[in-house]
Amino acid sequence: MKVLVTGGAGYIGSHANRFLARQGVETVVLDDLSNGHREAVTDGRLVVGDMGDRALLDDLMAAEKFDAIMDFAAFIEVGESVENPAKYYENNVVKLKTLLDAAVAHDIRYFVFSSTAAVFGEPRYVPIDEDHPREPINPYGMTKRVGEAMLADYGRAYGLVSCAFRYFNAAGDAPDGIIGEAHEPESHLIPRVLRAAKNGVAMKVFGTDYDTRDGSCVRDYVHVEDLAEAHYLGLRYIMERNGSEQFNLGSSEGFTVLELIKEAERVTGGKIPYELAERRPGDPATLIAANKKAREILGWEPKRSDLGTILKDAWNWEQNRKY
Repeated sequence: MKVLVTGGAGYIGSHANRFLARQGVETVVLDDLSNGHREAVTDGRLVVGDMGDRALLDDLMAAEKFDAIMDFAAFIEVGESVENPAKYYENNVVKLKTLLDAAVAHDIRYFVFSSTAAVFGEPRYVPIDEDHPREPINPYGMTKRVGEAMLADYGRAYGLVSCAFRYFNAAGDAPDGIIGEAHEPESHLIPRVLRAAKNGVAMKVFGTDYDTRDGSCVRDYVHVEDLAEAHYLGLRYIMERNGSEQFNLGSSEGFTVLELIKEAERVTGGKIPYELAERRPGDPATLIAANKKAREILGWEPKRSDLGTILKDAWNWEQNRKY
């Protein structure tokens, strides 16, 4: 089997690419390296380019004869999407359409889509299952909701079979420290917490007045290695059954920001400086996944998604970063 991994030099895409290679899957990574890293592509062949470049896609798909596509090439920063929605609609919707059109033209029938819990918006209930209403409250979540709708429409019209994964807070790094999370600037919570531990520079905790245990946001953290395995299991599932699916991926446990900082202090062995700040626009108070469907249908288990393991792997990466 041969898979095109768009955005495969980025955080989650690089872990999925590496996992696929371990299962004997041949991969080609397409990434423009705007947010990804050449060093993160440990397996397969890297093609530097834009998934919105139709001519490039046509040449690549004609030459490689892919069986499937895994798409990780979206922009993902909630705050930036609020400030610059045009950037997000261009990349996450317009360029996704170009990729889907090329897939249909080259008879690539299977598509695994990196979606997000942000499609749900403010939860009406927790844990959030797949049937929860999708009411995104920021442009990032809206672009992913549009992406899911496009996949459904392309499935009905053109026979494209897809699997959409709505994951909650991706976290952790490869246990062997070969690849990991490396965003610049870094906006994700766990790397910011661990950089504060490493450098002694206070991080900001955004929001202290949410209706939660201690006033800070509650989030469900899922290890990136577990996400990588889920994408492989999802691809196998839709190929074997020739039908589209959607899954929520998380640990089904929620931790406040302040609870996470306390656990990070235990893992790192030192005090972590932080400052309290106002809420950020577009941040729901609580996001916790119901992962029953993925467990039962895919046989997926979040093996490394306990918070201690996530922080241990992330701390190892932060102390010994390769890029």
